[in-house]
Amino acid sequence: MARSWSEAVEAAVRRVVGRTGSLVFTRQALIDAELDAIVADTGSAGATPHQTLSRELQQLRDVGFMEFIDAGTYRWLGAPWESLQSGASKGVFVIGSHSIYEDEPERFYRFPSRWMANASKVVGNWIIYQEPRRAGQRGYYAVAKAERIIPDPADASMYLALIQPGSYLEFGRDVPFQLDGQAVERGLLNPDGRLNNGRAIQSIRPISNEDFNRIVALGLVEEDELLPRVDEDEPASSLLLEERVPWEGPVDRATMLVNRTVRNRQFRKRVLDVYDRRCALTGMQLINGGGRAEAQAAHIMSVEAGGPDVVTNGIALSGTVHWMFDRGLISLSDEGDILLSRKINDIDGVQKLIYADRKARLPHSAAHRPQTRYLEWHRTERFHA
Repeated sequence: MARSWSEAVEAAVRRVVGRTGSLVFTRQALIDAELDAIVADTGSAGATPHQTLSRELQQLRDVGFMEFIDAGTYRWLGAPWESLQSGASKGVFVIGSHSIYEDEPERFYRFPSRWMANASKVVGNWIIYQEPRRAGQRGYYAVAKAERIIPDPADASMYLALIQPGSYLEFGRDVPFQLDGQAVERGLLNPDGRLNNGRAIQSIRPISNEDFNRIVALGLVEEDELLPRVDEDEPASSLLLEERVPWEGPVDRATMLVNRTVRNRQFRKRVLDVYDRRCALTGMQLINGGGRAEAQAAHIMSVEAGGPDVVTNGIALSGTVHWMFDRGLISLSDEGDILLSRKINDIDGVQKLIYADRKARLPHSAAHRPQTRYLEWHRTERFHA
């Protein structure tokens, strides 16, 4: 399949830089070494290939891939990738559930070269994921830290923004694109208060600290939201509450995103919601008088081993089954078959506890079901067959 001129020229520059070991190159050297390859890649020489090449170099400079030194001489800025400095601002990554880029948001975000200038601004900083059609409306639903940018090893025209391990976190609740008829992300508004559509459709864009804090505050759930009501005959003091995070005054919300109590709270809310607060292996849905579910949100791949706080790395389990799961006495196949360890001393009791057909009841949506790589980790690293 023929490449576009922009893709072919970018690939040619990368070849020259890689071959010479220098980030500085000249237009003439590029023509001498790569013009024939560029024409072959595109399948068309065009009427004026030299002028077309010059135009593409200008565009690469405009998007931040290179800088102009003097007449006909350029410095490549797209590599080495580790040299990118911490971003000047936080950002937004727009992602679709049916995206052609096949992103894995807890691991990487794939993007074409035209977004490199924006992406480089958020390296080392926090980003918010926005899905344009999440639950029928535009919504912000997760945060993560963009660690660095590398070329996509599978596609020379694409790049990967790698996510810092352990930083990805889904909000306890989605934040709609608009509240009360106004964009939550105020930076998308023109001075007259109307939405700037050109800015809103950017796949990668910077976001102000004020907008970032507003969205995070709306997305994070508090502990009381996990206890929707309290019966009059069961005092609040008898409920099993999570540790409260002390009030420290106005702070950058990003500082809360590394707090394990805060992260566990969001993870628990997401996982119990998709499992209807019911243990996936026993079917039990016990709710106390305060509205608190007995079921717990278990990480499949442990946090200590780098398992992310994402619903596909979670499963709702009753307390006893959770204890067994963490100790490798019970696990799951990729298809959801319940696996029991030979080290269980009361196998009959456990068999009476779980579903008789030894099949876990997992969410209907594939987007919420456990990822096979996390299940494989649990079987390999935790399970005692």
